[in-house]
Amino acid sequence: MATLATATEKKAHLIPDEKDRKPQRARVDEKFKIFCGTANEPLCDEVCAFLGMTRGQAVITRFADGEAYVQIKENVRGADVFVMQPTCYPVDGNLMELLLILDALKRASARRITAVIPYYGYARQDRKDKPRVPISSKLVADLLTTAGAHRALVIDPHTPQLQGFFNIPVDHLFASPVLVDYFKKLTLPNLTVVSPDAGGVERARFFAKKIDAPLAIVDKRRVEMNVAEIMNVIGDVEGRTCLIIDDLIDTAGTLVKTAAALMEAGASAVYACCSHPVLSGPAVENISKSCIQEVIVTNTIPLTDDAKAQSKIKVLSIAGLIGRAIQSIHEETSVSKLFL
Repeated sequence: MATLATATEKKAHLIPDEKDRKPQRARVDEKFKIFCGTANEPLCDEVCAFLGMTRGQAVITRFADGEAYVQIKENVRGADVFVMQPTCYPVDGNLMELLLILDALKRASARRITAVIPYYGYARQDRKDKPRVPISSKLVADLLTTAGAHRALVIDPHTPQLQGFFNIPVDHLFASPVLVDYFKKLTLPNLTVVSPDAGGVERARFFAKKIDAPLAIVDKRRVEMNVAEIMNVIGDVEGRTCLIIDDLIDTAGTLVKTAAALMEAGASAVYACCSHPVLSGPAVENISKSCIQEVIVTNTIPLTDDAKAQSKIKVLSIAGLIGRAIQSIHEETSVSKLFL
């Protein structure tokens, strides 16, 4: 298999001056290909540029009634193929695109197909929390396997147990190296890392350890879907700069209430970061009117125009991180070394 030059020389995340530097490949590997759906083509192009290769050619279009059509336009027989597609809005349409691409590659005799899913939709529906509801994240995992995926690569799924829903190997990437690097450079004074709920404590603790900061937790009670009532701040935040860590921001209602609770508890300033900027409904407006100084997100999901125009929202690229993971999977080397 081809080896990418400078593969062991870079760090495990994309730093600003790396964006224009492309690793030199020893030779063109015709059995190593990357395709993508239409959900986040710019991210796929960044990853391909990082790896010094071009995106695989495919036609993805729709009939007049909205039915998706896919055709792979190059030979993939015996190839190690990666398909990038976040299942963000429109979730069902993008998921169907991904399934059709996987099926097309399987029927074209690709040797191995890896579904690279920067944002895994339906991950929040991971258990029966009410009577007679589906476990949607398990169903999606089964659909991906049936469609032809031999393995999956996901970034910060909502719950770690998601890996257990697959009957194929799953590599779980963390966006934290990119986010940690950014906040280390900011050198915020008296920084405290905050988990917005009990479920995110492990993620926040890992982040706090990396930047050598204390940890606080906000205890909340969810009233109904997308509505949460903030209860108590656990930990000392008085006079401190607080950094809220979450895996995704949807309507930003919980985020804004968490920030307000921290300010009421005496925090001097509040920042926030997340891996997945879902930012649906009133999210951008909620953020713009909040007391939050800055919200840092990654480009797992493309931002809408109004989100791009919001000065409080800053985007970091994880193309380098995904590129290194894809390279490791292709070369059969360790993916976990990216987070040591």
